[in-house]
Amino acid sequence: MGVHARSQSGVTLVELMIVITIAGILLAIGVPSYKYVTASNRVTNEINGLLGDMQFARYEAVKEGADVTVCPVDAFTPPSPAPTTCNAGNAWNTGWIVLSNVASPNGSVVLRRQLPFANVNSNDTLTNNPVTAAITFNREGFAVNLAQPVVFSLYGPGGIASYTRCLIVGVSGVLLTAQPGPTALGNCS
Repeated sequence: MGVHARSQSGVTLVELMIVITIAGILLAIGVPSYKYVTASNRVTNEINGLLGDMQFARYEAVKEGADVTVCPVDAFTPPSPAPTTCNAGNAWNTGWIVLSNVASPNGSVVLRRQLPFANVNSNDTLTNNPVTAAITFNREGFAVNLAQPVVFSLYGPGGIASYTRCLIVGVSGVLLTAQPGPTALGNCS
């Protein structure tokens, strides 16, 4: 009688180590890219929130035939009462409101409110240059209280330029979002 050779199935230790090494290399390449994509998307969504409210304010001003203002407010967290007036400073990070200046017995009417940015602990910073406490659109859609375009710059974590997104509000009421660099209305930096 002959000896039968037995076939074995499975992987050797060397094969397992090769697979683990390849997986580690792929993770080392993929994780930084994933962090960039998530941070970049968050910053883009936040600046698009401001853009949407500016577009809404401009549209409402034209529709109502009266001034509509977008201005920063003091920070609040629901369910606490939401602010109904602009704050005295220019800290747009704390949220903003859209106010209709149509004459009413109760004064201005709040059309929209924006809470502080969702990821406040991420060190996102919103600045505006020149410093502006409010943007008011008139019935023609022009930004009436601006002498020059205002650049709102939103800096992501660590101030890394590739995370920065800008919203530029022109005197004519034109709204433009941009990544870092020069634009037709101003410099996004």
